[in-house]
Amino acid sequence: MSIEHGFHATITAHPGQGGALVDLLLSAPSLTNDDCLVFLVSRSASNPDVVSVAEGWRSQQSHGQFFASPAAQAFIAQLAPLVMADSIYTDAVPTGGKAVLG
Repeated sequence: MSIEHGFHATITAHPGQGGALVDLLLSAPSLTNDDCLVFLVSRSASNPDVVSVAEGWRSQQSHGQFFASPAAQAFIAQLAPLVMADSIYTDAVPTGGKAVLG
């Protein structure tokens, strides 16, 4: 499997909504999409309302097609009320590593 497209997003939730944002992100429709190879949610230790997401996709095209889907658009509509400001995106293609969660 090759990851050709990815990014890192930093999302700031409204005060006290970081937990709800994490819960929603962990139910993202990306998680069940075969073209989404990395979807890792992290939370700031110093500010629990700052949440990060690292994503890796087979291609920019597959991400674009997914992002345009009704499921993705409905998910984004659910996220909007939790988010305080514009998210910060950085292009980042995952190349390896390890995540043991549980």
